[in-house]
Amino acid sequence: MIDLRPVGYIIGLLVATLGAMMLFPMALDYFSGSPNWKSFLEASVLTCLMGALLSLSCANATQKGQGITLRQSFVLTTGTWVALPAFGALPFMFGEPGATLTNAVFEAVSGMTTTGTTVFEGLDALPPGVNLWRGILQWLGGLGIVIVALIFLPVMKVGGMQFFRSEGFDTLGKILPRALDISSALIQIYIALTIACAAAYFALGMSGFDAVVHALTTVSTGGFSSSDASFGKFVHSMELVAIVFMLLASMPFIRFVQATQGDLKPLWRDPQVRAYVRWNAYAALAVTAYEMYNFDRPFVQSLRESSFNIVSTFSGTGFASVDLSTWGPFPFVILIMVGLIGGCTSSTGCSVKVFRYLILLEAIKVQIRRLHSPSAMLEVRYEGRRVGDDVINSVIVFFTLFILTFGVVAVALSLTGLETRTAFTGAWTAVANIGPAFGTEVGPTGAVDGFPALARWIMILGMLVGRLELLSVYVLFMARFWRN
Repeated sequence: MIDLRPVGYIIGLLVATLGAMMLFPMALDYFSGSPNWKSFLEASVLTCLMGALLSLSCANATQKGQGITLRQSFVLTTGTWVALPAFGALPFMFGEPGATLTNAVFEAVSGMTTTGTTVFEGLDALPPGVNLWRGILQWLGGLGIVIVALIFLPVMKVGGMQFFRSEGFDTLGKILPRALDISSALIQIYIALTIACAAAYFALGMSGFDAVVHALTTVSTGGFSSSDASFGKFVHSMELVAIVFMLLASMPFIRFVQATQGDLKPLWRDPQVRAYVRWNAYAALAVTAYEMYNFDRPFVQSLRESSFNIVSTFSGTGFASVDLSTWGPFPFVILIMVGLIGGCTSSTGCSVKVFRYLILLEAIKVQIRRLHSPSAMLEVRYEGRRVGDDVINSVIVFFTLFILTFGVVAVALSLTGLETRTAFTGAWTAVANIGPAFGTEVGPTGAVDGFPALARWIMILGMLVGRLELLSVYVLFMARFWRN
């Protein structure tokens, strides 16, 4: 059997830290005169207490410098993303908006997975602490997934991520000690990007509160807003700032670490980065041309709206500045396609990731060439390095599981009574962690509180599985995994 005490110890510490983070929205509500601060205090005390008790009860299994095993890593990754949203949902139930268990857990999971789909309406009227807490959940989730992508997924060989093991950090057998060094560098960069984003928003006219909340959800590519109108509430110049930081946040953070060490070349030489920027530009220009031709809109307006909403969907952020459902069939197909691509690996971006598409395309090219030249020595290469068969097989397995998961979630949502388009986009936004859903059952503000409770729980599972890259969750359901 697996010794779960080291896992419990770490999760307990993380839960206690989450409880301490609740003091920030508590303080904001207190000083703004909202009585809602009491709900955050109650949730904070309970969360800190439960986290501390769990950690103390498992402390005897840890030793200084001791790592955790590969199997414990799988349990830790999934356990963290289950435990933190469970406690992160408490403020939504204890105080405003007085959410049900289903809605509170949905909002917390959507936040921690940086999906951005909301069940709350009337965001502008909520106590400021609630919107700040929603932003904090996404900010923590974005930071967490970058650390997981750099430390755990390469070791666990999930979806071809083992290709980055030597480039990221060799952590096998010493995950915990090395994680502290890696996390320190990432946290500094993550905080710096957040501060820069907030400062830029504030300089262009956002209030201090809105600037902080939207910086938290921009850098995490989460998409929660403090307003029902999302970015439609702000002046157009804000969209340009958001585009820059959404692009940066969905690029590999390992490149930013290298840049801070004085080496800027790897950032632009990374095939992911070049392809990601290029594909964003292609999609935005295609939608711009469509909008100008069919609706006779000015070029600048069409380019700005298209660029913002394409980058927002491509990165998995989910901000919106216009009603995307009115764009027409061609832009809608483009949105679906870019959402199923997603950002770069080792970023806060979500969905399949650019790296896997590049590997798949290269593998297809090599296979076609082999048909013409069966005796030629051909191999898949990425960044000038040979891509092993284990990486290619992992990528293919990931694509297969992603399609199957997407299909199962879509069918399951339709069986709850949702209209076909709603079920399709609900699965799209959940499994790919994108944000917006479209359909007759979606509220005018984009909220999905009108979905059946079962549909919301299905989306919760879809968000968790999609954010943790499928295999790291599915392996836990294999009996063989739990045997010695």
